[in-house]
Amino acid sequence: MIKIIAASTKQDFKDIASLANIIWREHYTPIIGVEQVDYMIENFQSAGAMYVQFIDGYEYYMIYHQNELIGYVSVKKQKGSLFLSKIYIAKEFRGQGFGKQAMDFVSKRAIQLKCKSVTLGVNRFNTNSIEAYKKMGFNIVGEMVTDIGKGFVMDDYKMEKTV
Repeated sequence: MIKIIAASTKQDFKDIASLANIIWREHYTPIIGVEQVDYMIENFQSAGAMYVQFIDGYEYYMIYHQNELIGYVSVKKQKGSLFLSKIYIAKEFRGQGFGKQAMDFVSKRAIQLKCKSVTLGVNRFNTNSIEAYKKMGFNIVGEMVTDIGKGFVMDDYKMEKTV
């Protein structure tokens, strides 16, 4: 069982960023390489970057299991949909249902915000995550190639789930 707590302080974002650094290096280096991982951590997963996103309206949540921070989630309402910007679980806690519990929280948050769906972007080569999302009711509804600067792109599928 997990406990989900809203992040709001600069210390919360420092704690999330420490976990993000571990997760991103372990999970994404084989998919997108060290240079792009470094760039994305600095620009999207650092404490400062996440705090700016929070000020811009993104909601951040810390996922705890037995008082240990094991993951995090970020969402933002966009018109009639809830955009799932981030959902990450530490490697040693994957495959135990914590990601599904976090996704159930996201679906409930979408309903609370009167959204009709949850959308997300996932790297086209992140096959394990794509399969996990499909098992949770998401469908691929498009492709997105986003220039994120310094010659890097995010080559993603857009996935959506009706709530």
